Amino acid sequence: MAEINDKGICRLSVIPVRAEDSDVSEMVTQMLFGDHYTVIELSKNPGWIKVRIFFDGYEGWIDVKQHYHISKEYFDQINASDYKISLDLNSTILFKKRNLDILIGSILPISNSELFKVEEQLAYNGESKSLGQRREFDFMRGIMKKYRYAPYLWGGKTPFGIDCSGFVQMVFKICGYKLKRDAREQVSQGVAVNSPEDILPGDLVFFTRNDRINHVGIYTGEGKIMHASGHVREDTFTSKGIINSETGNLTHTFHSIRRVIK
Repeated sequence: MAEINDKGICRLSVIPVRAEDSDVSEMVTQMLFGDHYTVIELSKNPGWIKVRIFFDGYEGWIDVKQHYHISKEYFDQINASDYKISLDLNSTILFKKRNLDILIGSILPISNSELFKVEEQLAYNGESKSLGQRREFDFMRGIMKKYRYAPYLWGGKTPFGIDCSGFVQMVFKICGYKLKRDAREQVSQGVAVNSPEDILPGDLVFFTRNDRINHVGIYTGEGKIMHASGHVREDTFTSKGIINSETGNLTHTFHSIRRVIK
């Protein structure tokens, strides 16, 4: 039975995190294998707990049957360790003597310098990098290509369904940068780029609808932007906004540019 302030970690390939304590509630984000969290509220509707995800502070409800309890000591160890992050689109790990499929961006309790005894053991032979290792745009371009054509899914964070800010967050997370979950939060991160003429590959570009930030993408150079709209795609970026490369229509209205990669 979960209690408030309990610590947990995602030990499934992906867990939906919902706005309310119900299976029919809107999915606002997802946790991938290795994401850890704190229980902050218990539902009056039996079987649901509200969690705060450590990486970005995002809050939402998960089914208690998907809750995997860990000790406070192990939670602190995760925070202090530079674990590995998976780079394969999908791969398999041996976890507690069973095979488990995981997705790109999953966190693996594997480190070059463990501070404490690892509470769990697993075997993983896929490609990975240190979570805290920051990589340049050329590496980022390769990661973005792995998500190309991923279908749009509100609240999604995987190559099998992802939204615009989830795509941006996951690409930057894999490359060693910490971004918030939603576009309206990401727009305050990094430093402002004053003009579209000063834009560089890897810059975040934000767009508005009815004067509200509602979309974000990553500038890839040569007047192109990669973003999730219908699916993860590359379109034309101008000072007015995004031009759909297939129809020639303006689909998103330009707002601002932020630079995270220095």
